[in-house]
Amino acid sequence: QLQASGGGLVQAGGSLRLSCAASGRPVNRYNMAWFRQAPGKQREFVAALRWTGSGTFYGDSVKGRFTISRDNAKNTVYLQMNSLKPDDTAVYYCAAGVNVQPTADYGYTTWGQGTLVTVSS
Repeated sequence: QLQASGGGLVQAGGSLRLSCAASGRPVNRYNMAWFRQAPGKQREFVAALRWTGSGTFYGDSVKGRFTISRDNAKNTVYLQMNSLKPDDTAVYYCAAGVNVQPTADYGYTTWGQGTLVTVSS
């Protein structure tokens, strides 16, 4: 089970850190990712981290601004979001999977409930 948290309202240019706490599964044994879905839009890939911890992937729209990381001791994956823009407004979901193409959502088999991020201009 995955529990996402950390969303909220922030002004453009600000920062937020999302957390995805895992229970019942060690995050260092799974490929982990963040996706987001804005109102009226399709789900979009944001960031992914291979289970080895050595491979990271980012969507073009967030490269250089967002960072995915993992704390094995806390069994939690994070998404640090800096220089936020109004276009980043969405519900953010964390996901876990074994056999994945990192940037594609279909390989991730476990999803968190989502946390809402709203960026005001």
